[in-house]
Amino acid sequence: MVVLVNQAGLNAAFIFLLFGSAILHLASGSTTRLFKWSVQHQYWSPDCVENVVITINGQFPGPTIRARAGDTIVVELTNQLETEGVVIHWHGIRQFGTPWADGTASISQCAINPGETFIYRFKVPKAGTYFYHGHYGMQRSAGLYGSLIVDVAKGEKEPFQYDGEFNLLLSDWWHKASEEQEVALSSKPFRWIGEPQTLLINGRGQYNCSLAAKFNKSSDVPTCQFSGNEQCAPQTLHVQPNKTYRLRLASTTALASLNFAIGNHKIKVVEADGNYVQPFVVDEMDIYSGESYSILFKTDQDPSQNYWISLSVRGRLPKTPEARTILNYSPSSPSNLPNSPPPVAPIWNDYNHSKTFSNKILSQIGSPKPPPSFDRRIILLNTQNHIDGYIKWSINNVSLLLPTTPYLGSIKFGLKGAFDHKKPPQTYPIDYNVMMPAPNTNATYGNGIYMLDFNSTVDVILQNANALAVNVSEIHPWHLHGHDFWVLAYGDGKFTKEDEKKFNLKNPPLRNTAVIFPYGWTALRFVANNPGVWAFHCHIEPHLHMGMGVVFAEGVHLIGKVPNDAFSCGLTGKILNHKG
Repeated sequence: MVVLVNQAGLNAAFIFLLFGSAILHLASGSTTRLFKWSVQHQYWSPDCVENVVITINGQFPGPTIRARAGDTIVVELTNQLETEGVVIHWHGIRQFGTPWADGTASISQCAINPGETFIYRFKVPKAGTYFYHGHYGMQRSAGLYGSLIVDVAKGEKEPFQYDGEFNLLLSDWWHKASEEQEVALSSKPFRWIGEPQTLLINGRGQYNCSLAAKFNKSSDVPTCQFSGNEQCAPQTLHVQPNKTYRLRLASTTALASLNFAIGNHKIKVVEADGNYVQPFVVDEMDIYSGESYSILFKTDQDPSQNYWISLSVRGRLPKTPEARTILNYSPSSPSNLPNSPPPVAPIWNDYNHSKTFSNKILSQIGSPKPPPSFDRRIILLNTQNHIDGYIKWSINNVSLLLPTTPYLGSIKFGLKGAFDHKKPPQTYPIDYNVMMPAPNTNATYGNGIYMLDFNSTVDVILQNANALAVNVSEIHPWHLHGHDFWVLAYGDGKFTKEDEKKFNLKNPPLRNTAVIFPYGWTALRFVANNPGVWAFHCHIEPHLHMGMGVVFAEGVHLIGKVPNDAFSCGLTGKILNHKG
């Protein structure tokens, strides 16, 4: 048994058994929710092919955390991986006052070594659909993720009504181990890991078979059979006729951008990344890695039939089969496959279709508006480069190589030699042609950070460009830790000052993840009002592994005492050991 004392220092102890959880109700009405987690490797069959995954308490995906706005989450995490460290990032949770709990190795904390335990303690201030995932190496590719759902505080109501709720966590899956993928991406010559074998819905997919085989006359792929293999059997969504359901969607894919649809049903988007949006109705929707949504749908179809829920690849030539599960109307049997064919996915490279969807997302009336002007503008050029013969991704010609000492600790303790204190580039050469491969493809490694004035308004222009190959520019979903930002505009080609006229300052959506389209740009604005050191990076796992990210720091001097066990490695570890 373990005894934990809550963060407020109350004179109470909370005892809970191994792998269990406990709940403490405070006098203010908020709750402290306690979890004891063990992270380990385990054999699993996510797509009916046995492989090794990273589990939490023997579960894949990991346990769903459910809390209310204002609650405190406490996770006592023990690393039982045999040979590698681990951290957990709580995606979309801003970590006000607890920047060391953000879960980014070498940025907010040291990796938790095998056999060690670290306690994450943080508040969830705002209702919404979130998730968590590993942020060390490529452990997200190995299955280290789960859902984190925050309901409205007691006595409050959502701005929409529904009769029932479902939660779908979307991911992709390789048969090649994440460690092998890391080696391939860091090899000379470069070895691309290939497209994922399978798309997963709540950790379940089907490799080399199809639920809807009868509708694909040109294929000899057999119909899936699940006898004795429940780990990959699709989870059916059971509904009653003439009801309205809320469906929470979150994408923790390592590579794939996705399109989601429910056959014969319209879907209404009402939440994005934990922020309410002006509701709008579509037939299907795109969702990029790092994004989360809530959608509403009405069960207004023939109740004697079942319907397909379908997931397909966007932005890359689809070499991964679509994922499917079934929407089961009562009283129809859940074993009855739908009679109608699955939804037809948009053409994978129809970016105008994708841009149309992204531009429909606007903040709910009454949401905070962005400041009318900025104090600082940083333009980040995304390029693919060579460094000593290795292929890397770079930002303004610098490929991020994280230090051994976490930035948060080294800045807090005033260390000078822990990272490069030279300011990273604010922009890129004005004559750079984003539509063509760079004439000089060489870049450099770096670990400098952008120091932001506290409470300043920062504009970030994400500028996409041609990769190393001719006529190749990829989708990049960028995620900012510690903040939400306003998405002011998307544009094509090279951003210029004239493009500021396109900025939406009236009702831009608040997000924590935003996409830049091929050969395009995306303009973001945020207020640097959260003391800490925060990652900002492409959420595609191979791209981050290859250097596609930057680091922001703000107001670190305002942070009070930090837990020593967050900084027990590198130079901070030596300081703390000396003091001890």
